[in-house]
Amino acid sequence: MASKQTNKQKRDMQPAARAQPTEFFTPPEWERLCERSSWKGLALVAHCWLAVGAAIAMGVHWPITIPLAIMLVGNRQLGLFILMHDAAHGALHPNRKINDWVGKWLCGFDLHPYRAYHLKHHRFVQQDADPDLVLSAPFPISPTSLRRKVVRDLTGQTFYKQRVEPFFTQLKQRGSDTSVLTVVRRELSSNGMFWLGNAAGLAVFSALDLGSAWLAMWLLPMATWLPLISRIRNISEHALVAHNEPNPLKHARTTHTNWLGRMLIAPYWVNYHCEHHMFTHIACWKLPAAHILLARQGATQRMETQSGYLKVLRLATTPRAAH
Repeated sequence: MASKQTNKQKRDMQPAARAQPTEFFTPPEWERLCERSSWKGLALVAHCWLAVGAAIAMGVHWPITIPLAIMLVGNRQLGLFILMHDAAHGALHPNRKINDWVGKWLCGFDLHPYRAYHLKHHRFVQQDADPDLVLSAPFPISPTSLRRKVVRDLTGQTFYKQRVEPFFTQLKQRGSDTSVLTVVRRELSSNGMFWLGNAAGLAVFSALDLGSAWLAMWLLPMATWLPLISRIRNISEHALVAHNEPNPLKHARTTHTNWLGRMLIAPYWVNYHCEHHMFTHIACWKLPAAHILLARQGATQRMETQSGYLKVLRLATTPRAAH
């Protein structure tokens, strides 16, 4: 019995199958796709922050546009995460020190713990050792369940549960020998960039007499629109992908979208997720070119793709998809 369990554990820890570039691209094509840029990644980070600033300025000058600004800013908050994700793959800048510094300090996420976590996801994608498997395993779900999740996202409940509640839980459950200051230090040690970054943003906007604008068009998007589109992204990327899928062309899903989808849901080519899993070395701005090359030879017909995010959500809430 123990031997059978050991064999199963070994199978579960086998790396996922990999797509081989030589099967899909000529050497010059692959060289162009893997080429690193010393300015494109930095330009995208600058573009992201400029888009945030423009959306907030729009909301300040024309308050009627604040709902749109919330969606635009939430989308670019996800965009900062996507660019940090590229930095985790070493794709944001050819210089590793610059790549990591920009990914952490200009994108606003703790890069190094994420890199270890995320590379494990790629190594064992859709297997038991995949740390992201929990995000896709429950699907399909009922339409009612999805609606409840959407409500929780848009009302800030998901944000509170993930970002705020753990801190107060630690305070409540601390022992008599643990001071409040110790709990605060622990929280800052693990989530310091989130708390200090947002505190700094509030301080700067308050000094400019724009504290309410920061609350309405930075914190509110982070608490509402960002959780919703992050959920949609997670569903579209791996939901309903088979457990222990052996085919590397079906480890993840590419979801086609238009300019409006890119503006509100899927920034910086994050929708080309199948291509990303097939060839993790390619920077996000090269994924559309990879998709075109794959389509020319008919490979996209064998890949996991869908025509839009609504189509994916319908599949994710269709009971027969489980059969």
